[in-house]
This record gives sequence, C-alpha cells and structure tokens, in this order.
Amino acid sequence: MGALHEGHASLIRRARNLAGKKGTVVVSVFVNPTQFGPKEDFSKYPRSWSSDLETCRACEADLVFRPSVDQMYRADHSVFIEESSLSGHLCGASRPGHFRGVCTVVAKLFLIVRPDMAIFGEKDWQQLIIIRRMVRDLDFSVRLIGHPIVREADGLAISSRNAYLTVEERAIAPGIYAALKMAIGAKRVGDILKSGRRMIEEIPGTRIDYLELVDAETLERARSFHRPMRLAVAVFLGRPRLIDNIAVPPRP
Repeated sequence: MGALHEGHASLIRRARNLAGKKGTVVVSVFVNPTQFGPKEDFSKYPRSWSSDLETCRACEADLVFRPSVDQMYRADHSVFIEESSLSGHLCGASRPGHFRGVCTVVAKLFLIVRPDMAIFGEKDWQQLIIIRRMVRDLDFSVRLIGHPIVREADGLAISSRNAYLTVEERAIAPGIYAALKMAIGAKRVGDILKSGRRMIEEIPGTRIDYLELVDAETLERARSFHRPMRLAVAVFLGRPRLIDNIAVPPRP
C-alpha cells in the first residue's frame, strides 16, 4: 500500500531474482479503501509516491501499477470476495471486514496484472495464508511465495507503522520480538502464551490486542506440538498497532 520500506524492497529484489533478466517485475502501489475499518483513517495512511518510485527503480522493478480508487472501484461496485474460515482469527477478529477488502483487491490485482508468481511477506502471516487459500479455492494460475520477515538490527519487524513510534517507544519496541523468542522455549502450549503475555505486558505502554499460538496452516488455536505453528501477536504501543509472529516447529 505504498510508504515502501526495506521490507517491501526485499520483496521486489526477490521478485527480480526469481524473474531473471528476461522476466518482468511488477509492483502494485495502491492504498486500498475497502480494507479499512470505520475507526481506521484511510485519509491519514502514509503516502510517499516519489520515494516509493525511487525504491522501485533501485530494486530494478520493470513496472509500477498505481491505479486510482476510481479505477479500481466503480461508484456502484457491489461484488466482494470473502474468505469465511481463516479470516475469523487473529487480525480478522479484531478488524471485521478487513480481509474481505484484502481478498477483493488482491484478486483484482491478479486479474489485471496476470502474474506468474506473487510474493507476500510473512510478517502478516494470516494475510499470506488467506491469499493462499483464495488462490487455491478460486483456481488462480499464480504461484504464491512467502518471504521471510525483515527486521531491524535490534529485532523489530520493519513496518510503515514504526514511523509513528516516539523515540522512547522505538527504544522498547524490540522487546515484543524478544518476548516471542523467549516464550517459544516453554515446554507446554499454555506456558508459551503465559510467558509471552507476561513479558510483553512488562513493556511500558503496551496493550495486547491478541497473542495466540496457532496452527501455521489452519490458524486454529494450537493444542499440541504435533504440527508447525506460529506464535502471533498484535500489540498497541502508544499510537501504532504492531504485529509480529515467529515460527514454532513441531516437537516430538
């Protein structure tokens, strides 16, 4: 959605590598109004077109697709795509309608651009899994690729929202990821959540939206260590809402 940072740049570079010299790399930049909730200010979302274009050039993108809202949504548009299972958890529970907007706009972008491959960051793990399900269920002929989370040197997941952190908040924000890393060492599922919650709540100014240990594919709450999992969190730290997750491999 624009305001491109190093995390986005890594996706473009990955695409360039996969496409090779003869392939074409397309970057879509579109602040999508249909994924904003009634209390989320679409008009204030950061937009930095000149900087975004320079990032795309530096990462050797061939084409930037930057449609207007009117081009993407007709005034009387009435058709949406809604995933009805995976979107009920995590961010979907906190932001009703969000993933309906995400699925709709991504489907439109796929139909307009017709990519062979599409790369999504793993920072929003739920989004990646939902788009995978959409591609599977609607038979899109696109190969979906997940790209690892890009972090600052101190561990904070890179995000456009980090710009809203005060100097004091930015200094303590890496404690969220540190808490996730420590928590997954617990021996029981319940202890992972208890440990993670305790450590995050000790960070001044935090308010946990959710902290869940979920199956990495179904996003259902994990009950055992038999399958790959993700420990996922959304935390308000001052003004911004920060999300992060970490892989938890199966255990015998």
